[in-house]
Amino acid sequence: MFEVTDFQKIGIGLSAFGVSFIFLGVLLMFDKGLLAIGNILFLSGLAFIIGLERTFWFFFQKHKLKSSFFFFLGILIVLIGWPFIGILVETYGFILLFKGFIPAAVSFLRRVPVIGTILSLPFISKIVDKVGGDSSRSMV
Repeated sequence: MFEVTDFQKIGIGLSAFGVSFIFLGVLLMFDKGLLAIGNILFLSGLAFIIGLERTFWFFFQKHKLKSSFFFFLGILIVLIGWPFIGILVETYGFILLFKGFIPAAVSFLRRVPVIGTILSLPFISKIVDKVGGDSSRSMV
């Protein structure tokens, strides 16, 4: 097992608050204040979890420049005051950034007791297999 440092614990909290603020901002008709705070908290939490240098290199790798551009452009558009368009652009960048992580996340979620059962339902399983890229999984 690996040890979680105090900075990483703070980062997890900041990221969780960031995601919560973004979720609330979307629920409350794209409130630009909540979305802006959520974006700032999420990015600062990520920096606390993996470190400043690794965060920088994660976003600015040569093959991730397009996705990072859209992600940060979306954040900038939210901060300017167009939250709906900004969230759409930011979501596109986020999906491009983390598309390699999605199959691993789906695989992990399939092993979680309640969520795995829900993901195994026939109509949900087809969607999750397409999103997660798990075409080798046999349908029951």
